Amino acid sequence: MENEKVEEILLVLEDKLEKAKNVLQDDYAAIRAGRANPHVLDKLQVEAYGMMSPLKQLGNISVADARCLVIAPWDKSLLKSIEKAIQASNIGINPTNDGNVIRLVFPELTEERRKDLVKQVRKMGEETKVAARNIRREAMEGIKKLKTGKEISEDEASNAETDVEDAIAKCIAEIDKLVSAKEKDLMTI
Repeated sequence: MENEKVEEILLVLEDKLEKAKNVLQDDYAAIRAGRANPHVLDKLQVEAYGMMSPLKQLGNISVADARCLVIAPWDKSLLKSIEKAIQASNIGINPTNDGNVIRLVFPELTEERRKDLVKQVRKMGEETKVAARNIRREAMEGIKKLKTGKEISEDEASNAETDVEDAIAKCIAEIDKLVSAKEKDLMTI
């Protein structure tokens, strides 16, 4: 029974670390790197039929070429709403509406803008590492409570703490890989 509680703490730890990495990956997918990437529109909400709806539920989003996205709404009456939502968002691209589809042309990124994006990527990576360390603290506190409540032995507590440290080290290494991969992606012209 004692080991079940430790196992539960470790499972919760793994789950939370995985979620933190997934959030970072989703955030990285939304950062545009000078190429047409439909993921920059994932979080975009459009006012349609009296309520806010995700853009991807209102039409097809396709990549026309390396630097152009085409949004073809199923209902042409939504073109103005979609255009307005894109302009109000912070993606930094002006849409062009031809009456049938909306085109988003991604400009080439300047060296200065690339460096700013790399700084942003590093900051997001650091924030994820801080989240991982907070998750570690929670797990360590759980183990400490079990130890002080005499539910596990000193050896079991020491082994569990080692497992937690190993999981955190692995997670931080994976976060570093994500950061360096995104940096490389941004700096590649």
